[in-house]
Amino acid sequence: MPAPEPTPPQSSLPATAAHFGAHVLTEAAGRACDIKAALGGPPCVPSVPAPPAVSVPASPPPDAPTAVVATPIPDLERILRPNGLGTAGLRLIPREQLPTPSKPSAAMAGGKPIPGLYHHQVAEPDPVRVEEVSQRIKSWALDEVSLYPEDWEEQFDGFSVGRYMVGCHPDAPTIDHLMIATRLMVAENAVDDCYCEDHGGSPVGLGERLLLAHTALDPVYTTEEYQAPWAKSLHADAPRRAYRSAMGYLGQAASASQTDRYRHDMARLHLGYLAEAAWAQTDHVPEVWEYLAMRQFNNFRPCPTITDTVGGYELPADLHAQSAMQKVIALAGNATTIVNDLYSYTKELDAPGRHLNLPVVIAEREGLSERDAYLKSVDVHNDLMHDFESNAAALAADCPVPTVQRFLRGVAAWVDGNHHWHQTNTYRYSLPDFW
Repeated sequence: MPAPEPTPPQSSLPATAAHFGAHVLTEAAGRACDIKAALGGPPCVPSVPAPPAVSVPASPPPDAPTAVVATPIPDLERILRPNGLGTAGLRLIPREQLPTPSKPSAAMAGGKPIPGLYHHQVAEPDPVRVEEVSQRIKSWALDEVSLYPEDWEEQFDGFSVGRYMVGCHPDAPTIDHLMIATRLMVAENAVDDCYCEDHGGSPVGLGERLLLAHTALDPVYTTEEYQAPWAKSLHADAPRRAYRSAMGYLGQAASASQTDRYRHDMARLHLGYLAEAAWAQTDHVPEVWEYLAMRQFNNFRPCPTITDTVGGYELPADLHAQSAMQKVIALAGNATTIVNDLYSYTKELDAPGRHLNLPVVIAEREGLSERDAYLKSVDVHNDLMHDFESNAAALAADCPVPTVQRFLRGVAAWVDGNHHWHQTNTYRYSLPDFW
């Protein structure tokens, strides 16, 4: 039996939600309910659980960013209104709080945004944080979970996951917070690569592999005789080792509610994997709406849904579960996943077999040329982005609870950081010659 992994160190992550007293949250929630009632809409959640009493440091940690502060947004009309293609006009973070963009690193120079794609420019991720996260995640991958063999090292480095996560979580108080997201991202990609795609993945038998891997996130409780072989199975392959370890770190930093939220979204992700695998086994190209339905499950949703954990605070479960918030999170996941379809288009065309992505499905189902299908996919993305931003703005106005507004800013930052990483990661991505 492989030696057990080291127990993740106990974390002392500050619960910055405690900056807002229970009376502030309750009063803000009451205002939100009054607003929604006046508008004739469904009532907002009428009460907010008080955050736990914790001691808050007098000053932020040495590496704490200053770009985002957890205060109510003062002027929703100015901050949340769209202002054109590819600009920073619609922001959930006040413009004056944004850091000045810096030049891309030499390793990432040359990345260009997709012409016509609606997005917001963001600052280049802090290189000091990027370097620290990159070193720590590689050490975790090699020393704690034996994630990949030596000949995969270039691909691991080219993924630039440290740069990715630093860019997506600008309000993370510390490197430890960033590492929560980074381990989970690497573990999710290990499952995708090893079970589904690049490194030995196959649609055949995928359901069994995903189910067993999911037990590393959602533990099995069975009789004593059979508990031991299940526990041993969590060390059987790299994806399960990575899931087990990353989930352990998450559980030490997050509340029970936040942890279960993540499990739920990972079940959604695995369901999406299975739908895509079923189509691959029968060589079926779904209708466009069917593909988009699958992509609402097989998408980035587990990443922005933990933005509060990575930010060091908690969006209470009843506020997270609101249908309006669920719609915002779903739209964010959908838009960011179509970004991946568009930037990885040429990469997937060059790979063996047929890879389903939105341009491929539109071309097949609607009889369009590759170019026209790609450009229509850009329009689909832009519509999703506008829907995400308008719904987030409406929710911020209707429910002026500090944690709600901070969470919305965090999700918007993740959306922007995700695009920036895709645009600038020229190791992985290049654009088709359609312009």
